[in-house]
Amino acid sequence: MRAELTKIRTVRSTVWTLLLAVALSVGLAYLLGLSWRNAYDRLENFDPLVAGFMPLTLGQLPLVVFGALTVTSEYSTGTIRASLAAVPDRARFYAGKVLAGTLVAAVVAVVTVPVTFVVAQAGLGPYGTSLGADGVVPALVGACLYLTLMCAFAIGVAAALRHTALVLGILLPVLFLGSQGLGNIPAIKAVTQYLPDQTGWVVMHLAGPQDDPRWARDYGAWTGLALLALWAAAALAAGYLSLRRRDA
Repeated sequence: MRAELTKIRTVRSTVWTLLLAVALSVGLAYLLGLSWRNAYDRLENFDPLVAGFMPLTLGQLPLVVFGALTVTSEYSTGTIRASLAAVPDRARFYAGKVLAGTLVAAVVAVVTVPVTFVVAQAGLGPYGTSLGADGVVPALVGACLYLTLMCAFAIGVAAALRHTALVLGILLPVLFLGSQGLGNIPAIKAVTQYLPDQTGWVVMHLAGPQDDPRWARDYGAWTGLALLALWAAAALAAGYLSLRRRDA
């Protein structure tokens, strides 16, 4: 695990993706809060928590890229052979990589989520809320878990597919265009609500008013995170099977 943390720290691409995740989330939070503040009279179903967490739907993309690069960068450079020569026990090697990647993602999430929320509320001005308001702390905790699990999911997919362009060519369109856009179409919501990124939206107040049948999900906030944990576990299991059965 110490070796994997060293790899993360010394590869510039992974460091820049983490910094981008923070900058993108925080920057968009203030712009969104300021925009909603100026358009407050025209907003329907206004919820200040939405402004605090919606930027994370884009801020998660660099974190997903980070998760993928922790795996695929070794395959693209060929250093995976040296890594497996140093740690021939593939289960131990994979566990170290997964733990290191998710630990870094968790640290970034713990920093990014509250800062993003506070900055968004600053942008909202008099229409914002505080960290002590009802429902804020559970939503913050849920958002941190969401980002960490999404990174773990990306690590698993990357371990299974092994190719940076292939992994990002699948994950980024699905997360940026696919499920977010398709999730707003009532006719197929019964299916899209169970896609990985959609499962965390209820806890972050992004799924819409749950007392409105147009937006209500078939699961609650923490059940949604449990579903995301299952997605992550399935991806990680697939990644391990690929690592164990295929040559480096």
